[in-house]
Amino acid sequence: MTTSLSLIIIVAYFLILLLISNITSRSATAATFFNGDNSSPWYLVAFGTIGASISGVTFVSVPGEVGINGWHYLQFVAGNFVGYWIIAYGLIPLYYKLKLISIYDYLKKRLGRTSHITGSCFFILSQFIGASFRLFLVVGVLQILVFDEIGIPFWVSAGSALIMIWLYIHRSGIKTIVWTDTLQTLSIIVAVVLTIHAITTSMGMTMDSLTETITSHRTFDIIDTDTSSSTHWLKHFISGIAIVIVMNGLDQNIMQKSLTCRNSHEAKKNMCTFSIAFLITNILFLALGSMLYIYAEANGISMPQSTDDLFPLIVKNYLPMTVGIAFLIGIIAAAFSSADSSLTALTTVVCIDILGMDPNSTSITRRRQIVTLTLTIMMFATLCIFRLVNDRSVVSAIFTIAGYTYGPLLGLYAFGIFTNRKTIEKNVPYICIISPVICYMINFITPVLWGYHMGFELILLNGTLVFTGLYLCSKRGASNN
Repeated sequence: MTTSLSLIIIVAYFLILLLISNITSRSATAATFFNGDNSSPWYLVAFGTIGASISGVTFVSVPGEVGINGWHYLQFVAGNFVGYWIIAYGLIPLYYKLKLISIYDYLKKRLGRTSHITGSCFFILSQFIGASFRLFLVVGVLQILVFDEIGIPFWVSAGSALIMIWLYIHRSGIKTIVWTDTLQTLSIIVAVVLTIHAITTSMGMTMDSLTETITSHRTFDIIDTDTSSSTHWLKHFISGIAIVIVMNGLDQNIMQKSLTCRNSHEAKKNMCTFSIAFLITNILFLALGSMLYIYAEANGISMPQSTDDLFPLIVKNYLPMTVGIAFLIGIIAAAFSSADSSLTALTTVVCIDILGMDPNSTSITRRRQIVTLTLTIMMFATLCIFRLVNDRSVVSAIFTIAGYTYGPLLGLYAFGIFTNRKTIEKNVPYICIISPVICYMINFITPVLWGYHMGFELILLNGTLVFTGLYLCSKRGASNN
């Protein structure tokens, strides 16, 4: 696939997104950006959320990781499946009952303004760094595939991607994203299916032999029984439940789409349907991972230094051009679907939770657009800083640290939902800051002292510490409000 064709595909894809934006922006009101006029079909939200949950990191990392940890990731995904049903029947009815636009408004209603601001700030920090990291890795892949060959520097390609995203979300926000995510989900799934088909065809396999080949390969290892491993099946499963509840159910980025459904009943149907589709999609990614390693071993292809590079390497050099086109569209879709919803969610939280804007005010549109543009510029600056650091381990460490900041959200919501005590508001920020620091120290010490490697269960410990701290520093009685 030539560089010129790649550029044409990128531009054409963006023009389609811009067309969708123009259609969905017709008759948009001030509140449309935040709630999508509460008119989104539940099945469309369910399908589109797959794309939003599969970032560019997932698109290239999950298949590559299969060579190291086999199918252990499926243990985590099984926990995710259960977690989505808990969100459907536990959190969504609560959000609709309180008629929330930003889910962090619950913290103000239940605990108070300080808890509200604290939770919102932790989300902003987590989401901003996470979205920047994911976009950075995907733009890096596009840089290698396309832009380096024609001499376009990283800052131009990163800036162009963010400008494209801003152009199609700045008018009607979440209403546009519900529809663009549908296109992007379809692009991702088509890319995976076409790649599997191309590999099986080139190796002369049928569907029956494909299944047999995958299940008999060394990578087909689902259950990890090593109790000291960070991917032990029970730890992975329980952590999968907790991670989904915290990083989806308590995350404005994911929940904002569900809150655009017509009512709580449709939102629950959306979440349950999505959980099934999410499970199937991740099985496809794991199957793709096994096929990539089977293909590489059969053709004597040397393994790249990073497993993330295996998928792009094989697509670019060994598979038909149609697969290369599908991969390029898939990686663009994964990048855009992750970054656009993150920017929309960040704008919502800054405008409503931090600045206290009225989403129905006719004067909010101009100020909201300024917030979105400011966040876009800040994200561009962050991408450039990551590039200057030029050390993936350092950038990955920053992303890992950002993951610690979801623990306080778990603790805050658990305290609000499972107790009727009042917080001592002045102590809340200190408790929420100290807990991730303690968890970081514990995660550093346990492998050295006991040889135990903590995995995703660390977020449970983080949330428990915050909950305990809030409980010890609270008063008897009903809620703060």
